[in-house]
Amino acid sequence: MLDRKPIFDEVRQLLGRGFSREEVTRLDAAIDRAAIDGAANRNTAPPAYRLGQAGSALIRKWEGCARKRADGRIEAYPDPGSTDGKPWTIGWGSTGADIGPGTVWTQEQCDTRFTADVQRFVDAVAQFLGAAPTTQNQFDALVSFHYNTGALASSTLGKLHKQGRFVAAQAEFARWIYNDRKPLNGLRSRRADEAALYAAP
Repeated sequence: MLDRKPIFDEVRQLLGRGFSREEVTRLDAAIDRAAIDGAANRNTAPPAYRLGQAGSALIRKWEGCARKRADGRIEAYPDPGSTDGKPWTIGWGSTGADIGPGTVWTQEQCDTRFTADVQRFVDAVAQFLGAAPTTQNQFDALVSFHYNTGALASSTLGKLHKQGRFVAAQAEFARWIYNDRKPLNGLRSRRADEAALYAAP
């Protein structure tokens, strides 16, 4: 049980006087509310998010596993929308310092890297959302968006979602269709798929 005496003593010292009966009652009630709210917060953890099947399928659909060679292995390719070809990409949209011209992986390497890469994005989106109400389909759509853009936390889309303004958030997907300031049909179609998944029940 909470020892209230130190609280009353501190407030009494701040006021420089004792309490009236009404003040004691109100202070007691305030301490009770704080104790109840604190216990509730300690017992309420943010939901544990995982990427659903719909989200995984959507990311794989748009990332593809392109540039398969005759020997069955897969080679890296330059970003089709950037002026300098960066970032170089391989497999299911994997990028990084270890990927560039001449990088060649097996299908198994592509799949393994995708599992690791997508988990980083799942964790980042989950951390950003915290306890904000989010359906599985919304979460999957946001992970796909973040996997492609890396911009969920800084985007108006992300801010609107956390505010619970889901219709406005859904409309934001359509704004993310540019690469080097040029609209790309592939991005336009991907954003439409993400927006549709976001709005699905």
